Amino acid sequence: MSVGANSLVIMSNETTLSINDDFIRSRIHTIRGVQVMLDRDLAMLYGVDVKRINEQVKRNIERFPEDFMFRLTKNECLRSQIATLNAERGKHLKYMPYAFTESGVAMLSSVLRSSIAVDVNIRIMRAFVSMRRALASIAPVIARVSEIERMHLEEKTSRQADQQRNEERFDTIFKAMDGGEFPPQKVFFEGKHYDAYSFAKKLVRRAVKSIVLVDGYCDDVTLDIFAAKRGGVNVTIATAAKTPITATAVTKFNKQNPTLTVKATGAFHDRFMILDGNELYHFGASLKDLGRQYCAVSRMDAMFIPSILARI
Repeated sequence: MSVGANSLVIMSNETTLSINDDFIRSRIHTIRGVQVMLDRDLAMLYGVDVKRINEQVKRNIERFPEDFMFRLTKNECLRSQIATLNAERGKHLKYMPYAFTESGVAMLSSVLRSSIAVDVNIRIMRAFVSMRRALASIAPVIARVSEIERMHLEEKTSRQADQQRNEERFDTIFKAMDGGEFPPQKVFFEGKHYDAYSFAKKLVRRAVKSIVLVDGYCDDVTLDIFAAKRGGVNVTIATAAKTPITATAVTKFNKQNPTLTVKATGAFHDRFMILDGNELYHFGASLKDLGRQYCAVSRMDAMFIPSILARI
């Protein structure tokens, strides 16, 4: 063995090995949350056989508690960061290697009594210290990244909670409507376009399963109102055969708000809306024209629903 300013030169079994700090650090792995070195790497550094290291450990096993040394599992051996063990060799190892912590390495040098163990061990201890300092220097960065990830997770959780609360608020509103708080009739004076439009959207939001609209004069405004419906609610529009609602408009609507079906009918003069098969509303004007002139919306007896549906 010869010692240079930055490296050791070890000659063992006709093999010459130049060891510097980077070489040693490359043999230090993090396994089970602690920094360790494998028995075969230590054997190479000490210039001895792995068998001798294992023999000395068995003879002095009381000096190597679990926090000094532990045997790796097969999965740990096959991990890519353990460069000294490739996948093929790891599959056929008869005995899994030992991993020595910093304290275990210090103890190992005392039981080996190798002529070079002291010099090599000093360099190994310095390498452990150097790596701890490096980890300590990046710890604030790791902590900051963890904090950012935590904040993003909390923000995502908060958005989900807000969405849940909004759904609960809608459910509360709908339940209140079902309890009779939704007006059984409503009158819109001329010029009250927004009030009428808002009322129609609220009415559409009441449905949880289906909506049927009978209206001979429908257009894109009608589709805008139905875009406010709950997800999963099926809409059927029974309107004039020459409706301005095109097949392209229906296709685009269904890509975002399924499912809309348009049927042609000429059996009705008045306009009706049926919600979930059990609520019936009569409109004094087409849905798209609410608020343009004086008109009313009234809730009717559900007994008329079957006869309306039979004519669609």
